[in-house]
Amino acid sequence: MLILGIETSCDETAAAVVKDGREVVSNIIASQTDIHSVYGGVVPEIASRAHTEAICGVVSKALDAAAVTLEDIDCIAITYCPGLIGALLTGLSYAKGLSFASGKPLIPVHHIRGHVAANYLVHAELKPPFVALVVSGGHTSLLKVNNYTDYDSIGQTRDDAAGEAFDKAARMLGLPYPGGAIMDKLASQGDKNAIKFTVSSVDGAEMDFSFSGLKTALINLVHNHKARTGNAELDECFMADIAASYTEALVRTITSRLRILLERDSSLPIVLAGGVAANSHLRRAVGELADSFGVNHYLPPLSLCGDNAAMIAAQGYFEYISGAAAPLALNAFATKSV
Repeated sequence: MLILGIETSCDETAAAVVKDGREVVSNIIASQTDIHSVYGGVVPEIASRAHTEAICGVVSKALDAAAVTLEDIDCIAITYCPGLIGALLTGLSYAKGLSFASGKPLIPVHHIRGHVAANYLVHAELKPPFVALVVSGGHTSLLKVNNYTDYDSIGQTRDDAAGEAFDKAARMLGLPYPGGAIMDKLASQGDKNAIKFTVSSVDGAEMDFSFSGLKTALINLVHNHKARTGNAELDECFMADIAASYTEALVRTITSRLRILLERDSSLPIVLAGGVAANSHLRRAVGELADSFGVNHYLPPLSLCGDNAAMIAAQGYFEYISGAAAPLALNAFATKSV
């Protein structure tokens, strides 16, 4: 079975063809990084317009790269939530048009489920149930995946997502957008014990995450340092120490919840997913924690950590066989539980 996946939840216009939810046949991504770098972050209106300009060509390239036509496709999987509403509507409207014109079923896919499904594309043996840790620019969630289409929430962020916290930190340090990969590299050059950042907790919800306090602590540290020294710029060594200490605190905030879960029940594998799953420090920490409990863990390759359509097509396959076809009245949602 061939699934055409389309993803436009943020600033990547993506289309892919996936076979039986496990094999990537083609995967095309048109990035908007250069467009948004001028503004230091994603501008929703500009993102929507860029999707409109790119989507037709991206879908055509995905079909061509797979050496198939739309007639060969069994169904069309589309990200319908969550994300930037204008961006979502662009992709959804296009997918509806394809579905109507071709008579192919329209399959709605939750973006977070898509990130989890990225692991199905590289780990043939991976099957639910398992615990999924999804860490991205807009989401930080700890989930129990009961089967391919049934999820239970264990914990989630109460404010900022981990990816957003990394992006804001990079901006405070004067790093270019997008700052995640640069922060990762800079953190490897610094002393993670140089600055003490507090790991937050959420009163009455020990499995939930909070990153706003960590972000504020960094902002205050940088402002106070500049005021005290009279220097508008931070020296490279100090920046590396900040990046290392900040990364260590952020990663520890995430793994502390995972540790609590494993101490209670270590019978299920751990799956890491999302854009921040590309962070080398988080990947290493999750691996070390899982190994200490004797639990199998799965990581997506770096190429499938960020937003892409292959993961949407993969999850679309499992949604389709569960009977989740949607009418053309399907709407998009900026926020929606998994």
